[in-house]
Amino acid sequence: MPDGAAEDTGAAGSTGQGSARPAASVPLAPRVPLLPALAAVYRAQLSRAKVARLPLLFVATFQSIGIMVLMRGVVDAEARSSEAHAVVAGSTVLIVAFVALNLLAQYFGQLRATGGLDHYATLPVPPAAVVLGAAGAYASFTVPGTVVTAVTGSLLFELPLTHLWILVAVVPLSGAALAGLGAVLGLLAPRPELATLCGQLGMSAALLLGVLPAERMPGAVAFARDLLPSTYGVEALMETFTPSPDWAAVLADLGVCAGVGVPALAAATWAYRRAALRS
Repeated sequence: MPDGAAEDTGAAGSTGQGSARPAASVPLAPRVPLLPALAAVYRAQLSRAKVARLPLLFVATFQSIGIMVLMRGVVDAEARSSEAHAVVAGSTVLIVAFVALNLLAQYFGQLRATGGLDHYATLPVPPAAVVLGAAGAYASFTVPGTVVTAVTGSLLFELPLTHLWILVAVVPLSGAALAGLGAVLGLLAPRPELATLCGQLGMSAALLLGVLPAERMPGAVAFARDLLPSTYGVEALMETFTPSPDWAAVLADLGVCAGVGVPALAAATWAYRRAALRS
């Protein structure tokens, strides 16, 4: 064999040995702290919701106002005090259930089915930031509709507007509980169709159990109403329509919303981790 060929062979062998060496590991980006990551995810999700979900917000608001107009024709004038409170409060919180429960369940169900969780898994953000950011964005998205519905219903049923500032607490607290539940449904459902179905069933429960006074319901239905997190947001808003609101009862109802919202969002974070590992 010629000397040049031997030199080429030796060079090739040395090159092959060099390529077999393990490449140096590249350090991963440091994990972003929770609060900055949460703010970034919240802004991104809110921008996305404005573009993709704005028509649905109009639908939800129109639906709630339509329910109030319909109920205005059948509410007994002599018992309007309790029935009107339930109709207006239930229709207002229904928008929160439509967006934070129904749409969020659909979003996480589609995200899991299309492999979108892989995108978030590559980002150096805590799982809690993804869940809380999405939940907060969807809950914030309900604010315009709830304000319009509450004001319209109060004028329609001749209820006082004095204490509608309570929506500042009702919307985020009931929204947190419903958003956590919606995220769990979307992340644990094996198919996006089931996530959509569960979200719509939950919204229907909030509709049927929220716009009617509790005293008109049978015992079993009233028990199911007590299990629904949005019920306590409805009760808090109903109490503020009375001439002399019982603020201790309002705080107790809001405390229940907060008490349900924390474990619901914690369960949603666990469901996100579980779904991300299986995707």
